[in-house]
Amino acid sequence: TYIGSILVSVNPYKSISGLYDKTSVERYRSYDLGGRTPHIFAIANECYRCLWKRNDNQCVLISGESGAGKTESTKHILKYLSAMSQYSLDVTTKENVSYVEQAILESR
Repeated sequence: TYIGSILVSVNPYKSISGLYDKTSVERYRSYDLGGRTPHIFAIANECYRCLWKRNDNQCVLISGESGAGKTESTKHILKYLSAMSQYSLDVTTKENVSYVEQAILESR
């Protein structure tokens, strides 16, 4: 659920099919925060949009106890931001960025 621009989420400790796929990226891409159901992609989208609207740096604070899913949440935000930045790139550059994105998502 949202509390203002704060997303409160719970780690389900299992994979949920379709929750973080490309379709989900598309679903949150063109909506303002609160325009769709609460999701980490909505927070990432708000950061991305504010970055361009306000020309200001953005920050996301992810907090929780050990095992709460902080690292996974960070990976999902990076995945979303990477996907958004690729929309304006040509195919050759996209392939290079995909390689960089994969390296970031696989890092621990």
